[in-house]
Amino acid sequence: MKFVDEAFIDVAAGDGGNGCVSFRHEKYKEFGGPNGGDGGRGGHVFAVADPNLNTLVDFRYSRRHDAKRGQHGMGSDMFGAAGDDVTLKMPVGTIITDAETGDVLYELLVPGETITIAKGGDGGFGNMRFKSAINRAPRQKTPGWPGDKKSLKLELKVLADVGLLGMPNAGKSTLIAAISNARPKIADYPFTTLHPNLGVVRVAPEQSFVVADIPGLIEGASEGAGLGHLFLRHLQRTRLLLHVVDFAPFDDTVDPVAQAKAIVGELKKYDTALYEKPRWLVLNKLDMVQDDARAALVKDFVKRYKWKGPVFEISALTREGCEPLIKAIYRHVKAEQIASQPPAEVDPRFADAPAAAAPGTDSAD
Repeated sequence: MKFVDEAFIDVAAGDGGNGCVSFRHEKYKEFGGPNGGDGGRGGHVFAVADPNLNTLVDFRYSRRHDAKRGQHGMGSDMFGAAGDDVTLKMPVGTIITDAETGDVLYELLVPGETITIAKGGDGGFGNMRFKSAINRAPRQKTPGWPGDKKSLKLELKVLADVGLLGMPNAGKSTLIAAISNARPKIADYPFTTLHPNLGVVRVAPEQSFVVADIPGLIEGASEGAGLGHLFLRHLQRTRLLLHVVDFAPFDDTVDPVAQAKAIVGELKKYDTALYEKPRWLVLNKLDMVQDDARAALVKDFVKRYKWKGPVFEISALTREGCEPLIKAIYRHVKAEQIASQPPAEVDPRFADAPAAAAPGTDSAD
């Protein structure tokens, strides 16, 4: 399936049905008079977050979504039926923006979350609504109200705990395949990853986190070079960035330190908040470095790069060093999740109550 993370759609809720002018007049029947019913409500347009979807490709080829109009009111005190609603299934992480003003209207962040993106118009009143003691035969009615009509931009930002960042052919796809259930395309040439890949990393039966791999960045990405800048948005909701560095490039003229600095520079140009996210350094392809020279080369890299954060030495191909890495990631993600949870609400009636004594201890007099 083609990965699409941006689409434009037009939605229109249904107009309300018109009210009805009708009178009851039957022979030998008492209490005749106005009996025109109200029109029905127009259909709404809903958006629901579907965890089974991971792309907006359905909206690339189907742009117009209209709900049905409400039925008109009828005689005999009969109200019109409401118009049929339209429910649009979107991936979790979709941002819905007004295409004309650029204002963010909604964000679908919780699986199963349902929001109303276009409200149907109310039905008009029939003449039975206007009868009174001084107006026993009203002929007034009102038309149905129009439904909302909007032009919307849909933008998908995948929900992942960890994002992989690095140059093309740094081994990001090999790493996500080694530690998660993702199976991206892997080849010995750059730009094999053309769209983001998500994988679930299982640390233990009930311990896991989600990792995202995006196409590799190159220098000048913030000005439109390469593919990575198109997908940097998918790293904005992550809790941790892993900067994967090709520590053993095939060309001796390539300096890994210069490449690493170029990636960080592009990250800062794109989004300051993304640049300031927690970031760990992952030196990959160490299986291609001599064991006796590895420590000295790593020390030299860290010194020239002026890096003071965590450093992990791995080989995604042989999975050397991957186990300590994923355990450290899980501890960090878990701590971030706990820190981001809102504090528990305390009933003000018990806010100043003394703490209960521990079982098996004597309370003070």
